[in-house]
Amino acid sequence: MKRYYSSIFVLVFLATSALADVSVSSPENDSQVSSPVHYVAKATAPTCQKGVASMGIYVDDKLVYVVNGASLNTDVTLDPGKYHTVVEEWDYCNGATYTPVDITVTNQTGVWVKSPANNSQVSSPVNYVATASSTCKKGVASMGIYVDNTLVYVVNGASLNTNLSLNPGSYNTVVEEWDYCHGAAYTPIKITVTGNSDPTFYNLQASDGWVGYGELPPDYKICKSCGSGVTWSMYQHIKSPSRSGNATEYSIGGTTPYSDVLWTNPVIGQNSSQGVPDSNHKLLPTLHNFTYDAYFYTTQLPLSQVLEFDISMYFDGVGLIWGTQCNMGGGHVWDIWDNADSKWVSTGASCYPVNNGWNHLTIQVQRESDNTLLFESITLNGTKNNLNKYYAPGSAPQNWWGITVNFQEDGNYKQSPYSVYLDNFSFSYW
Repeated sequence: MKRYYSSIFVLVFLATSALADVSVSSPENDSQVSSPVHYVAKATAPTCQKGVASMGIYVDDKLVYVVNGASLNTDVTLDPGKYHTVVEEWDYCNGATYTPVDITVTNQTGVWVKSPANNSQVSSPVNYVATASSTCKKGVASMGIYVDNTLVYVVNGASLNTNLSLNPGSYNTVVEEWDYCHGAAYTPIKITVTGNSDPTFYNLQASDGWVGYGELPPDYKICKSCGSGVTWSMYQHIKSPSRSGNATEYSIGGTTPYSDVLWTNPVIGQNSSQGVPDSNHKLLPTLHNFTYDAYFYTTQLPLSQVLEFDISMYFDGVGLIWGTQCNMGGGHVWDIWDNADSKWVSTGASCYPVNNGWNHLTIQVQRESDNTLLFESITLNGTKNNLNKYYAPGSAPQNWWGITVNFQEDGNYKQSPYSVYLDNFSFSYW
């Protein structure tokens, strides 16, 4: 990138930079990388109707690469050392914008962790930022994070930037890379989490704790072994299709029409998969607000009768189930669960997920001071339905304390087998 632009160009740039964008996904700014350096970027120019004409890469003010179009994906060979690089776009209206990326090229292999620092004190969620290099000519295939010997996050490529929800305590974590030549390298990072500043569990689809149960008509009581009537399977750490590189595939099959599969994970209370057992029963009674946020994907949407997304809470003999289902086989509407009368009630709100594409779902609910359930809203792919529906709670065993998040697949009249992928699944509570 030239540093001696004319005053006219500077004015044009300042006028358009806020309305255009160069997004660089590789390499990370201030990262250590190996040569050749892999550049991946894309650009937009909303103020120019004709769009982006071309993109280029500057290394220490020297233009070394140009490509037509609004994206680039290339390798740049550089000697070891520090470099100020810039990825720039030029549009058809004589405008331009850029993003600077400072890098250090090393001839060594390994994993460089920018955040968190080793032996540091951090708050949750913990931000992990790292890059990797390898002597393998094909480069780094993927990277991952282990927490106390459990793999909790995986992403494709030679860099990662993610947040992990961890409870207060000390952890031995490891950031590892795997290359295309079956090699690997890692860097250990010891941390102490001082407090959970964000009451959110992240990447639940990749978490431990999931259990699947079958449900056979007509009574739909859960069963762990249901014969051939309903079958199910779950595969975690799926790289494709995935948004994060760490999706989970949930599948249903069988021979009995209209059979279901319930997937459930205890996140707070008894058997907590997130390390929040609340053994003294001090946390659960204080919680009143919950947000279920997830992405789901399937290429077999027409085979699904219903997709269900639930939050369940049990304490002090009270049972609260915020059941929410996309009833595709019953008119493509959202239904919610009436706890007291144990039945589904149509909201009248339309539910039309996208087939063969990622769907973003956000469900917001509340527990009122008298334990009444409030269904606040359902948002699917940006369309928000404000429900504001109230229902009385149900009952639960006195000794049953906890919160679970659920996902359920319902079979159709043929019990046609299908799979659904969940990703970026988070649950917030306060």
